[in-house]
Amino acid sequence: MSYDIHQEELDNIARAESVLAQEKENNKALATELNLLLKNYKKLFKSTKRMMRFSDRNEKSLKDVTSSLDEKNAMLEQLSSKLSKYLSPQIYEMIFSGAKEVQLSTERKKLTVFFSDIKNFTATTDDLEPEDITYLINDYLTEMSKIAIKHGATIDKFIGDAMLIFFGDPNTLGVKEDALACVRMAIEMQRHMMSLRAKWTEMGYSRPFQMRVGINTGFCNVGNFGSEDRMDYTIIGGEVNLTARLEGVSDPDGIALSYETYALVKEHVDADKGEPITVKGIHRMITPYKLSGIFKNIDAESRFLRVEDEGVRLFLDLEKLDEEARIRTIKKMESAIERLHQKSIE
Repeated sequence: MSYDIHQEELDNIARAESVLAQEKENNKALATELNLLLKNYKKLFKSTKRMMRFSDRNEKSLKDVTSSLDEKNAMLEQLSSKLSKYLSPQIYEMIFSGAKEVQLSTERKKLTVFFSDIKNFTATTDDLEPEDITYLINDYLTEMSKIAIKHGATIDKFIGDAMLIFFGDPNTLGVKEDALACVRMAIEMQRHMMSLRAKWTEMGYSRPFQMRVGINTGFCNVGNFGSEDRMDYTIIGGEVNLTARLEGVSDPDGIALSYETYALVKEHVDADKGEPITVKGIHRMITPYKLSGIFKNIDAESRFLRVEDEGVRLFLDLEKLDEEARIRTIKKMESAIERLHQKSIE
């Protein structure tokens, strides 16, 4: 574009010089004035041309800078996305929004803490290849994480097959609502484990995972722990240790609550009082409350049928049973019922 403008101006200057040459003979005074005007116009044209060249260079530089910034922004977005995989969504948002300084500092807050692991994980995975173990663990943790995020939990860390999760920081709905959200999350996780076990069984894994859960409410220290060069946003304290201890006394597929948590949610759940336990570092006796009815009111059209009680563990995947398998299962169940009747008569 600038080239076309310059060429047009050069043509105009050439025509003006031609006219000026003709007028020199006819009107010397007018020729003198025109000559002065033409000289000034040439100076103005040269200045304009230099400015346009300078503008073109600036435009190119600006485009280069803009392109470089776009590339760096894209790199930063990719890096930010990758970093987000290593942080709980709430912690990621808190750091990248500038809401919290990245420094060694902690607060004391009343939190509801969740701890879970897989029953007999080592024995369960003893016959599996490393690739199979990796798949199962990642599938399990992925599905549980989705449920945790759905309920607003802060995922602290994964420790092998164990999960440490808490409610009440950095966001809180209040101590009671945080406890209830945590218990509801745990119930949904245990229910979802039924579907996962069915899927894993169909894939040929003969001993699918069973999860145990402990939940406790109490004061913890929460914040950045570590060194100036490497820190971790986590929770510590006796109440965290108590949560892990409650998980240890929980039944497979069960959820054990401390009294502090049970007192906050007892209007919404049923639980059986367990035998008191001692916990290192805590001087009082701890009474666990084991949730009952975790699998109650599951949709009657569900493909799964599950019954659990003392001495009873029944699990049916109705979609896997063809007509012949259903007939065999009915006969086995009828035989079991007959034996139960005989035991009752005895």
